[in-house]
Amino acid sequence: MAKVIIYSKTYCPFCVRAKSLFDGKGVKYEEIMVDSDPQLFVDLKKRSGMMTVPQIFIDDNLVGGYTELAELDSKGELDPLLK
Repeated sequence: MAKVIIYSKTYCPFCVRAKSLFDGKGVKYEEIMVDSDPQLFVDLKKRSGMMTVPQIFIDDNLVGGYTELAELDSKGELDPLLK
């Protein structure tokens, strides 16, 4: 199974949706909370080029946020990435 990392914040509805999507598929993921470490969020912004959370990586490849994740799922393209 692929390695999934979700960078998130405590009060983030899109983070909850992303985790719920993975939970529904039985996918294990590592969650990294960036609101407790400002430098971690700075590093994430440099790595992803994005200013929002969640930022989702599958096998070290940036998928994007929840919207991109849901789009991949609706097109049937997410499951192959998770295998």
